Amino acid sequence: QSEHERYLVENHFKKPVILTDYPKDIKAFYMKLNEDGKTVRAMDVLFPKIGEIIGGSQREENYDKLAARIEEMGIPMKDMWWYLDTRRFGTAPHSGFGLGFERLLLFVTGMANIRDVIPFARTPKNAEF
Repeated sequence: QSEHERYLVENHFKKPVILTDYPKDIKAFYMKLNEDGKTVRAMDVLFPKIGEIIGGSQREENYDKLAARIEEMGIPMKDMWWYLDTRRFGTAPHSGFGLGFERLLLFVTGMANIRDVIPFARTPKNAEF
């Protein structure tokens, strides 16, 4: 998957790209299916030489559809009871996203290595106590 994303951004478009409607088989069970039944309501923002900076999706709010998707993916229901309980008594349509802050800083600053922009580095021996 990442090789394909890199090709699109660095070779084909040669600029940042927003990809949408990923195939359901390569995304998480909780992402809402599109009407075609083959893709999900998901998106990624990709930047050349950096990769994914933002990833997001609309979540499935319907309990029955969510349970069917979990079963379709072969995930044991006994492991997902807690997640299904968040939908059991109803929920509102909602979405979520994640932003790679260090990757965004890498783009904004033009630095070559992500280690140079990590605000709170967590590498061994980087801080003396």
